[in-house]
Amino acid sequence: MTTQLDLTRNDTENGWVVGEMTKKTAKNAVVGGTDAAGTGTVADAPETAAAAQTPEPATADVQEPTAAADAPQAAAAGGAVESPTGERAGEPAAGSGAAGGSAGGSGAAGGPGAGRRGGRGWIEQWRPEEESFWAGSGRRVATRNLIFSIFAEHLAFSLWSIWSVVVVSLPAAGFHFNVGQLFWLVSMPNLLGSALRLPYTFAVPRFGGRNWTVISTLLLLIPSIMLIVAVTSHASYGFFLLAAATAGLGGGNFASSMANISFFYPESRKGSALGFNAAGGNIGVAVGQLLVPILINIGTGVHIAYAGMFYAPLVIIAAACALLFMDNLRTATSDFAAQAAAVRRRDTWVMSFLYIGTFGSFIGYSFALPLLIKTQFPHVHGSYYAWMGALVGSLARPFGGWLSDRVGGARVTLWNFVAMGVAAGLVVAGERSDSFPMFFGFFLVLFVTSGIGNGSTYRMIPAIFARRAAQQAAGGADREEEMRRARREAAATIGIASSIGAFGGFGVTRAFATSIGHTKVADAAFYTFIAFYAVCFVVTWWFYLRRVPAAVSAEPAELRELARV
Repeated sequence: MTTQLDLTRNDTENGWVVGEMTKKTAKNAVVGGTDAAGTGTVADAPETAAAAQTPEPATADVQEPTAAADAPQAAAAGGAVESPTGERAGEPAAGSGAAGGSAGGSGAAGGPGAGRRGGRGWIEQWRPEEESFWAGSGRRVATRNLIFSIFAEHLAFSLWSIWSVVVVSLPAAGFHFNVGQLFWLVSMPNLLGSALRLPYTFAVPRFGGRNWTVISTLLLLIPSIMLIVAVTSHASYGFFLLAAATAGLGGGNFASSMANISFFYPESRKGSALGFNAAGGNIGVAVGQLLVPILINIGTGVHIAYAGMFYAPLVIIAAACALLFMDNLRTATSDFAAQAAAVRRRDTWVMSFLYIGTFGSFIGYSFALPLLIKTQFPHVHGSYYAWMGALVGSLARPFGGWLSDRVGGARVTLWNFVAMGVAAGLVVAGERSDSFPMFFGFFLVLFVTSGIGNGSTYRMIPAIFARRAAQQAAGGADREEEMRRARREAAATIGIASSIGAFGGFGVTRAFATSIGHTKVADAAFYTFIAFYAVCFVVTWWFYLRRVPAAVSAEPAELRELARV
């Protein structure tokens, strides 16, 4: 039996366009998600917009398992075709017992993976906003991609932060670097990882989510191998710096992972999906800080190379899982126009500044805490405790988003900065009184509040742009078009803020290094952080809580809810 499948559809309300397009149109069409990547369908040029609005009809025959070949369009595109029920051409429909042939036209039957192999994992159509599509197979495919994305990102965070615990054991392994040198080894991964976040965001539309996950995961073999070489060859300090810097490859994975997953989920489920994805990655810091001290102390003496040896095979397994079980979406394309527009928005830079205060604190404290404990409380085995900070901070992030959904992200962020400042002051009190329980207990509070702030600031960004859309609509602009533009610019802003915010972690580690280098204690660094949190408090209130625009109050209730910052 042959089923006719209409591949051409133009649905600007749901924010996607699929169909048979010319190479020029396919290159310029912009479709995306809402968080770490763009949302909605726009055109880079007027002629592209016209092409998107008046697509040529196209149909393809999707053969049942008795057919010998896939749809011609799938073969030409080199990818699988997603049917309205979510099955790809070349894969069996629900209840069928065999798959169709490969994209190359072979008639071999196979299981569900046959279509993926033949089409190199590309899904031509993806319509998560349609309830029937989502219930039929969309949810299953999205969940599968989320699971293996979390696995890869988890390893990336573990390797990004691996030097935070390695440096504590370097003296015992015979490497006698001073405190300033050790802090540089902690800082270098943060610096490179932050710089890679923005380009990694654009890699998903360029190479495909599955393909880039495989590539970026395999790149993690570099820091694993460099660590092994550095400690086994007793390399120079310069080589150690280079090896530590390569760990920054793990830092960029967060941006590409979030961008990729955002394309798979509908608007109503993006928040929770991205929350799980982010938390699963962030927990990698805690797991790494827990496991590495155990690994390198197996047997007699300190064997730092064991850490690299442990993660290298896991990296290969994660890359293989991504290759076998993840998918690329044709509809995942970059919205450069939205990026350019976001750069011109004041709110983009305000939120990037606030994210320095939240995520910069989280990642900076995570990297610095093991060495900080060693320098301030030398009688305490910091590696026994440091992992707890990253753990509670990671778990608190989804709670920050949940709380913001109920009371507003700006309110949560505002009072969260107060809590961060108070906690930082009490950490100093514990340090001054030489009370490790007090020092560490309030440091955990600091981690929890930084995690809550990560969730609340991410919740603020789409609400801020929705409020801007409400103001424009009140002035006579088309409401639907303004909301589409708001989603795209919010997604672009999240990508920019995630990169800039991560640089805050580099600032935190350097502040500790400077303070301890000059005064032997970390007090000056914490006082600097407290002052910064106070500035963030004022900025949050001034820009987002000082007043509610009258235009928003005049809008319909559903738009007012979206625009609640």
